[in-house]
Amino acid sequence: MKEHVPVMQAEVLEALRPWDEIRLVVDATLGLGGHSLEILKSCCGARLIGFDQDPQAREIAGQRLSGYESRFDIVADNFRNIGELALRKAWQGADAVLFDLGVSNLQITEAERGFSFQENGPLDMRMEGGEESRNTLTAGLILNEWSIKELTDIFRKYGEDPFAYQIARGIVRNRENGGELATTGDLVALIRKILPAPVQRKMGGHPARKVFQALRIAVNDEAGALDEALDGAVKITAEGGRIIVISYHSLEDRMVKKRFRQWSETGLGEARPRKAMIPAKEEIVANYKSRSAKMRVFRVAR
Repeated sequence: MKEHVPVMQAEVLEALRPWDEIRLVVDATLGLGGHSLEILKSCCGARLIGFDQDPQAREIAGQRLSGYESRFDIVADNFRNIGELALRKAWQGADAVLFDLGVSNLQITEAERGFSFQENGPLDMRMEGGEESRNTLTAGLILNEWSIKELTDIFRKYGEDPFAYQIARGIVRNRENGGELATTGDLVALIRKILPAPVQRKMGGHPARKVFQALRIAVNDEAGALDEALDGAVKITAEGGRIIVISYHSLEDRMVKKRFRQWSETGLGEARPRKAMIPAKEEIVANYKSRSAKMRVFRVAR
């Protein structure tokens, strides 16, 4: 079974207290089931509904949660559709809705998925994965067909890359000169060629990291999906329930912060605590992936 360390697990469980009052939790980003497993262990009277569009992740999560088979259901769908739960017969609302917006280890570590800038693989990046995916947009299609303006826009908006235009221009010029990007290794090599060595040394991280992030968000319409999912979350959460969101980059966190503020202004509840929480130093040392995480909690008042 794949290694999976849930980020800010202690803070998530603390936000669910008192555990004996939790009856239903919706894990909008089930992934490999790490958060869900700890919730089922701690909230002994709770049922859980988990959403994930990745069939391999659903299979692994099902195995991980198998000891609680009568208390969880897995929905094979994008989390943008969680609002449809409100249409279920006798739906009374969830006591908590959890979003962990990070990319799972399953997607990062398997080169054939195309998410990793450290492993060579096809330029795919579809969350559903595989040839049966309903999504026909891939990272390769974007890189080999989109214009300089279109590439610059997504690199700036979704990757917040200060070198968005230079990278986009270099990609299109490479294409015009007969070059084709077929693998993640091709893309990394081209970005290293485009950006001067002194610039790369000052970046404080891998020079392709922000471009890969931007492509992943664009391929899967992650910003649009999160926008719809937040709308859905507030519809399905019961009075007194919580909406818990863990994000990993500023674009997501700004979206969540803005939505929580809008909800507060219309009397739907309040963010509690008001500011985002971050991982403890001990967690960052033990799990480097958690270093950029921010967690926000909204309490629904209705």
